[in-house]
Amino acid sequence: MTSPATKPWIFDFDNHYYEAEDAFTRYQDPSLRNRGVRWAEVNGRRRLLVGGTLNSYIANPTFDPVAKPGALYDWYRGNPRQQQIKDAFGELEPLPAEYHDRAARLRVMDEQGLAAMLVFPTLGVGLEDALKRDTDAAGKVFQAFNRWLDDDWGFRYENRLFAVPYIPLLDPAFAAEELRRLIDAGALVVNVRNAPVPVAGGYRSPFDPAYDPFWGLAAEAGVAVATHAGLDGYDALVQMWEPGGEETSLFRSPLRGIVTKGRAVSDFYAAAVCHRIFDRFPALRFASVENGASWVPELLHRLDDAANRNPGYFRDSPREVFGEHVWITPFWEDDIDKLVADVRVDRLLLGSDWPHAEGVRQPVDFLDESLSGLSEADVRLVARDNALAVTGIKLD
Repeated sequence: MTSPATKPWIFDFDNHYYEAEDAFTRYQDPSLRNRGVRWAEVNGRRRLLVGGTLNSYIANPTFDPVAKPGALYDWYRGNPRQQQIKDAFGELEPLPAEYHDRAARLRVMDEQGLAAMLVFPTLGVGLEDALKRDTDAAGKVFQAFNRWLDDDWGFRYENRLFAVPYIPLLDPAFAAEELRRLIDAGALVVNVRNAPVPVAGGYRSPFDPAYDPFWGLAAEAGVAVATHAGLDGYDALVQMWEPGGEETSLFRSPLRGIVTKGRAVSDFYAAAVCHRIFDRFPALRFASVENGASWVPELLHRLDDAANRNPGYFRDSPREVFGEHVWITPFWEDDIDKLVADVRVDRLLLGSDWPHAEGVRQPVDFLDESLSGLSEADVRLVARDNALAVTGIKLD
């Protein structure tokens, strides 16, 4: 649906970069020492220490070499060759310039038919959990990361490339302060973890009134809050069933996908509605990114049931509240024709996950792979106009 002769028009809501080796260290407070992020040589390989512990979220955090875009396409399409995931990745390639250089990425965007995109972390969405018991270190680490991000990618580069900074919610005061700093720096979208917030002795909801200054500022400034998939802390559920189970970045227990798939994101948005954050801040807008959409119909059913069993608790229909305030990037393998029976088409977003192995080979493939059953008008909504609506971005 696009060609080199066609003016780029697609807005990709889920694109990625691969972090530079100094992404977390360029501006990191040196007083953190082992409490922050450091590189180490382990068995002849460059590895990351986060909070003084070897971090295994990414097997090769240098990203060189790296898997090709869409390398796992067949594996996610039913794994017809019955491969283990480590084999399905296929041949790796040297790190291309467009994966870490924004000028090179702009040139590739033109070739791909992309008018604009949001770019999210690859490594960055997996490090908060390692710092959850040290809120001071987490704040300093991610503030340094966000400064690097603005340097190397920019929060609104050429009005086409919009990098999304990451804010840990471990300390409510820090979260509001960092959000204000990022707004002043030009950020239009920020990312938080879709998970309960670890605190001393347990957890609390991110929609506890302690976070109202953060949510209020996001609503007032018109900043969309994304919840991109990452390390959400739900590993604890797998450990309940398989205590001591051995996992690596290339092996995950089969039970993990069954127990945790769609769980954290569904719980997060259930809490948002049930804790009535949108009653307090009606202008607040969320975007669920790289969490798929198969969890949404069941959540809506449960919200309907909760409203029926608790008359008077919800000011408005929780189904309608969710539909008004939450935008969603389906996976390319989701059945979108079936999904639109429950989810407003003006709340769906195109997210290619490019250049990750889990995504499509090219962003435009999402149109033919996932949107072929929609009308031309609805395709334009999903592939462009909905992204402009949730972010408030105006393209040239």
